[in-house]
Amino acid sequence: MLVDFESLPDTSRIWIYQSNRSFTDTELEEVKESLGNFLKEWTAHGSALKAGFEIRYKRFLIIGLDQSNASASGCSIDASVHFIQQLEQQYNVILLDRMNVSFKQGDFVAYKPLNDFKKMAKEKAISKNTIVFNNLVATKMEYLENWEVPASDSWHARFIK
Repeated sequence: MLVDFESLPDTSRIWIYQSNRSFTDTELEEVKESLGNFLKEWTAHGSALKAGFEIRYKRFLIIGLDQSNASASGCSIDASVHFIQQLEQQYNVILLDRMNVSFKQGDFVAYKPLNDFKKMAKEKAISKNTIVFNNLVATKMEYLENWEVPASDSWHARFIK
């Protein structure tokens, strides 16, 4: 059951998929339609899942699930991963690789493999004040408060001296 992302409670479970590139405006419209269609039909053990989504910076797909009525099961999570894999193939993007880091460089969102990010930190090309995207947040509240933060306030801090 598709609902407006804003209406989801703060306790909703969150999944964040970052793309290795920005989607074009045309692709964004198609992805929004596909995500909406998927979430309308998303179920766990026959129960409709109350879920919503938003897309940020033309590259982050954020799915939220209100688990107060029904929680995601192994099968429903598998279905969502399969859906994301289809988007990867359709748009020739990387969405599932967690070994990549996104951060802000001015108004631009940079996307780097973790090893390149570590190297940049060592070379002081990024600092503890660099805004990073903590895609490990688990709830909507964490997403709203701790997703887009200085590196010093995220797991990224371990790489910055």
